Amino acid sequence: MALLPTNRQWRGLVLFAIIIVVLGVLPWTVNNYWLRIATGALMWAGLACSWNMLGGYAGYINFGQSAFFGLGAYVTAFLMDDPFGLPFSATIPAGMVVTALCAVIIGAPTLRLRGAYFAIATWAFAEVLIQFASAVDFTGGIGGIGLPPYLNERFFYFAMFGTAALTYFLTWALFERSRFGLKVKALRDHEPAAEAMGINTAMVKLQTFVLSAVTASVFGAIFAYWVTFINPKSVFGGDITDQMVVMVLLGGLGTLWGPAIGGVVLFVVNRLIWMYWGDTAFYIAILGTAIVLVVLFLPNGIAGLFARRKNDALDKVLDKLAGSGEGGHP
Repeated sequence: MALLPTNRQWRGLVLFAIIIVVLGVLPWTVNNYWLRIATGALMWAGLACSWNMLGGYAGYINFGQSAFFGLGAYVTAFLMDDPFGLPFSATIPAGMVVTALCAVIIGAPTLRLRGAYFAIATWAFAEVLIQFASAVDFTGGIGGIGLPPYLNERFFYFAMFGTAALTYFLTWALFERSRFGLKVKALRDHEPAAEAMGINTAMVKLQTFVLSAVTASVFGAIFAYWVTFINPKSVFGGDITDQMVVMVLLGGLGTLWGPAIGGVVLFVVNRLIWMYWGDTAFYIAILGTAIVLVVLFLPNGIAGLFARRKNDALDKVLDKLAGSGEGGHP
């Protein structure tokens, strides 16, 4: 009987099934404009989850995640362009391999750093890639590079949907339900103690870094094919990482579903602002305000707010049970 799901797990499974069904039928219930909105929301939800692997679960704040998003985008654009002309499906694994190699090369030395030093090192890596992509000819330089258009919004929706679902599943399986996740959380809570327990923290950090980078690169590949044109600023820009960080903080750092919620909420706010005001500067102001409000009033994000309410409700139930027990017979 212990192997059967608990009531809480059953509720989670039912909710997950409902979400999958709703998202699965969505492309046949909305027009292309709203389908693009949904596609973007799924992309940002998945990117927030990918950043959360290292920043939330391992506690290493990465300000260079856009570098891996951009690598996936540029590998796809480069291989689909002349003279290679590869199909889109063949460029994704190539981008994953390139990104994994770069993540190992960059992660091995930088993960020896901690705190602000690691954050600055990853930010510098992304800035180097922007300058490199802007200076060389095979990337198109500042002018960027175009991709052959593929006018099928449902294809891109399901590509983002599948990648976001896989990223979420990997987060759940590896960081919430496995010994690997326990090791990651142990080094986040106290790295010297984790090392004293025999955990190879250097390897665990590097594996987490690579996984976070590779998942971001897949979103970058799909994004490049979706928008049909990229340049260094559009895929390596620091504002991409900044948005991921705020989304995770808003949803809940180191939580399972919080980053996805934060990603959807902020992206929808972005689109609404663009729709009614057409000014991205206002969105930047909202991002800054969101950071301040989250730090002051929601230090554990939206997920932490719901967890706190649930714990308060449980405390009330336990208090009532304790009160009835005191007045009853022994």
